[in-house]
Amino acid sequence: MPVALPDLSTDVLTIRPWPDEVIDALGHDPRSAYVERFWLGVIGPSSVWLLRRVASGLEAAPSGFTLPLADTARAIGLGGDGRSSAFARTLGRICQFDLARIELPDTVAVRRKLPPLARRHLARLPASLQEEHRQWQELELQVPELDRQRNRARKLAMSLIALGEDLEATERQLLRWRLHPSLCREAALWAWREHAQAAADPGPSRPTPPAAA
Repeated sequence: MPVALPDLSTDVLTIRPWPDEVIDALGHDPRSAYVERFWLGVIGPSSVWLLRRVASGLEAAPSGFTLPLADTARAIGLGGDGRSSAFARTLGRICQFDLARIELPDTVAVRRKLPPLARRHLARLPASLQEEHRQWQELELQVPELDRQRNRARKLAMSLIALGEDLEATERQLLRWRLHPSLCREAALWAWREHAQAAADPGPSRPTPPAAA
């Protein structure tokens, strides 16, 4: 399906993050082995390389940055100018797969994490990779259920607190996502402590998290 393309007549694009609490917590970094192994065959190498460069850019500038079009196209081996160029097609492809979206003619929001492959995407892969992906999923399921749910709750809680939610709001949102109430409280407290410890300066002034209810 054709997708809208940004204005490629300018020298730069403005890149912004596309926040998604669930995918940001449970998805895969574009530079990860999962993306290289499984997403590569779906969206193609040029799309993966572009997403990796954007991920590095957003890591250095979390609120967004400007992407020089000509330099970036040459850096990942894509030439040409205008809306029919290979670089323009790559931008269109990541938008087509819902990994980026056009917000303004010269502004693109890009996901910081890629979700696990959907079944329709897996069908694009050769049988050997489909089997490898099945085995990867089975290994994930071998983690005891309680540990798996706790890890999921903690990742979601950390993502919420990093986005500015306080302890109580984080716990309420986890409850809305139908996680077990005891896991919601434990995960919110754990994420609060981790975030406070990372943000605090060394020394006795480190804040003490509130006691569990």
